[in-house]
Amino acid sequence: MNMKKVRFPLCLLLTALLLLLPACAQEDGQEGGNEEVLLPISINGKEIKVGETTVQTLLDEGLDVSWVDEDYHRVTVDPATQLEANAYYTGSSIKVTDNMSFMISLVTDEEEVSLGQAVIARLELNMAAENDTSVLEKISFDGVPVTELTQEKAAEKYPDWTGNEVMWLHYGLEYKYDLNFDISTGNLSGFTVERTYDVDWNS
Repeated sequence: MNMKKVRFPLCLLLTALLLLLPACAQEDGQEGGNEEVLLPISINGKEIKVGETTVQTLLDEGLDVSWVDEDYHRVTVDPATQLEANAYYTGSSIKVTDNMSFMISLVTDEEEVSLGQAVIARLELNMAAENDTSVLEKISFDGVPVTELTQEKAAEKYPDWTGNEVMWLHYGLEYKYDLNFDISTGNLSGFTVERTYDVDWNS
């Protein structure tokens, strides 16, 4: 297994801070406006929620989950593989086509678990290499097919985010969203969804 891992303490302070957000929003006259919301991703109608969906769920839905071994070959994951507690693993992917895969990172909680029980902590998709519109139409971000999520539509749909003609971003306390667009067309070219974990990269 060639996945990279780091150990980390889970940060409970984030939960407490998140509970304060609705109250702060109401004081500003923007009820619920600052509350963080988890935006789902779907592939062929199969929903992925970063920070909640497990590897086993992906496998049960027939998705091709793998990693690259030491010889740079794709290896299908073994859900029975044991992972350490409080660890963050990178280097896995969900294959969509020969030209395009979701890059994913996995996280474990306070106990050692099997790989199948590990949660998706980060998901990244670069769509530049895939020209088949029929494939892209089956992928959606927050319920919107990626073929329809232009920079203009993203700015209208998420007015509290920030960015410019090539990106539209939201970095909250718990979730990070990064949408990237082709400057010549305004069409979505890729995106990243990540749940924040307090990772100790030096341990």
